[in-house]
Amino acid sequence: MTGPLLGTGVLAIWNGIANGQDDAFLRWHVEEHIPERVAVPGFLRARRYVALHGQPRYFNFYEVVEPEVLVAPAYLARLDDPTPRTRAILPHFTDMIRTPCRVVASRGQGVAGTVATLRLDGPVAPLRNVAAALAGEPGVSAVHLLEQAELAMPGTAEAAIRGGPDRAAKIVLLAEGPDADTLDAAVSRHAPKGERGLYRLDFLLCADPAAPSRT
Repeated sequence: MTGPLLGTGVLAIWNGIANGQDDAFLRWHVEEHIPERVAVPGFLRARRYVALHGQPRYFNFYEVVEPEVLVAPAYLARLDDPTPRTRAILPHFTDMIRTPCRVVASRGQGVAGTVATLRLDGPVAPLRNVAAALAGEPGVSAVHLLEQAELAMPGTAEAAIRGGPDRAAKIVLLAEGPDADTLDAAVSRHAPKGERGLYRLDFLLCADPAAPSRT
């Protein structure tokens, strides 16, 4: 796999926040949670997006060396030892869709300011052509096709605090571009029907390049 994604695994998360706690969520996410996650061995880059249209309101996207990082001891230890701020904010999460993914295809370059997300039931094979067609559209800078990774995920303290279970997406198609309207029109021309959203990039953080990349 070659392309703009940094690894062969992705953790894709969509969520809302209830009870007027958006400001607390946004501060916690930037000040503590995302830095904590990218410090975990195998995590490479994190992004947070906010919806222009579509639901849930937030889309969070973690690039990892490989999907197995998401069930490795270092990451599971973090999930089982939430900080006080994490314990305070997690009960306000709503509409949680959390999917460990394997990268099927990733093409393009860079990180753009807008992403269109599409959650689908599959199968994944026909969507390779859709991804290729989207990647050729003017105004589309990158396209990523992901499928749910079959991982044995144990119960964790964080999951128990949120309540659950979380929803998951079988297939995820992402298209990036600098202009929201141009990107949305391109996706409308090519993508099949599914749960769709359009999001603007709000925060991005890369792991320390000197840190270990694997568990």
